[in-house]
Amino acid sequence: MGPFQSSKTPYPLLVLVFLSLLHITCGTRNLLLLHQPPPIGLTYHNGPLLEGELTISILWYGKFSPAQKSIIVDFLQSLNSTNKIGSRKTPTVSKWWQTIQNYLTKAGKKETRLVLSNQLTDESCSIGKTLKKSQISELAQLNSKKGELLTLVLTAQEVAVEGFCMSNCGYHGSGQGKRSVFIWAGNAATQCPGQCAWPFHQPIYGPQATPLGAPNGDVGADGMVVNIASFLAGVVTNPYGNGYYQGPAQAPLEAASACAGLYGRGAYPGYAGELLVDSITGASYNAHGTNGRKYLLPGLFDPNKSACSTIV
Repeated sequence: MGPFQSSKTPYPLLVLVFLSLLHITCGTRNLLLLHQPPPIGLTYHNGPLLEGELTISILWYGKFSPAQKSIIVDFLQSLNSTNKIGSRKTPTVSKWWQTIQNYLTKAGKKETRLVLSNQLTDESCSIGKTLKKSQISELAQLNSKKGELLTLVLTAQEVAVEGFCMSNCGYHGSGQGKRSVFIWAGNAATQCPGQCAWPFHQPIYGPQATPLGAPNGDVGADGMVVNIASFLAGVVTNPYGNGYYQGPAQAPLEAASACAGLYGRGAYPGYAGELLVDSITGASYNAHGTNGRKYLLPGLFDPNKSACSTIV
């Protein structure tokens, strides 16, 4: 292991013969082809949460186009933003994030304010295009600056990471000193879009419904937003393995992974739910962001309702 310890949610492959459906796990985000009953609740284990100002840095590892970077950065900047989104454009990314703020409020903590501070690009892939998990945590440590608590390590579609597409689509972890945390997510556009970019691509197993249109026209980047959103929900509410979760600490169900595959009302296996549709592009989404962006964001376990909840 590197200087960071990962906190992810590995699940075994589950085959239900009677239903002939498959439930695949993508790290802390599950590609849900068989919806399972949500947990009764997520228990708070009295550990620290990421409260107050949360400074974020991004490492772009590999080749990302300016448009792809913009999609992801605009999402991050939308989490706290209300003034750049038209009052009639609802629901918003910030409304989705409010569910995570509810966890902090219930724990008696300050709400989290995300601040994007630093972006670095390693387009030449300085340590190679085939990475081990330990190298992800090393990249996070090397590219984080003093005072920056959260590092996003984002790998491009040409970069292969140990376990990617096989057991996860990314994960979040923490440093040994528990002073910093990281999220890793990969672009699955060419490697495994059916696993890590669903519902913008047909799943490799289960019902083969027509894929949804990606709201920003990029299956890889839009799929990464779904995963980043899931991991961000997890890292804020369970950064060091003793926050909010259900089940064993080594394989926790967290705020987003507890409700995997749910994006809109009426979701069921192979169906993401009732979503908003862009009248021009036909793309599906459930949240408005800054700069006219539209996003598809995962359902979250709402601690106030003790149930999975979507914003549409």
